[in-house]
Amino acid sequence: MKTEDRCKNVELILSDVDGVLTDGGLIYDNQGIEVKRFHVRDGLGIKLWRKGGFKFGVLTARTSHIVKLRASELGVDVVRQGFEEKLSIAHEVANELDLTTEQVCYIGDDLPDLPVMRSVGLAIAVADASEEILGAAHYVTKLPGGQGAVREAIETITKAKGLWGDLIRKYTGE
Repeated sequence: MKTEDRCKNVELILSDVDGVLTDGGLIYDNQGIEVKRFHVRDGLGIKLWRKGGFKFGVLTARTSHIVKLRASELGVDVVRQGFEEKLSIAHEVANELDLTTEQVCYIGDDLPDLPVMRSVGLAIAVADASEEILGAAHYVTKLPGGQGAVREAIETITKAKGLWGDLIRKYTGE
């Protein structure tokens, strides 16, 4: 099946956090507080995706308060933290939303993402993903994780659905 056809089926995007929504670096301040850097274009992309009537969620092996804050700020529908084994959680989320795995896109970068990527309708790897993830992907972004890769994925999917122009009309005035 062509990537464009896979995109047309997507109703839910699930994404890893570290290495996808961030550059994968872990930063701690002198008090041991974790700091993460998120890209603003990814955030707008998520908002546009949700404006289109679709769901977005994050699945991450780590647990971080800042992820909860960022997800809340963006209106993310699903936040699942602290799960190293992501496949069962991804299936659980799809079932809760009454979706098939063919309607799910997963964006990943490293080995814990591999089982999910092999089970969804559209598997996307960020440009700087591990070799195994790149090999399992239906689509590889041009941008690396934390640098707008999620926005690129959302643009790709919504363009395949013929929705991108409508979603950005507020900004383009067209």
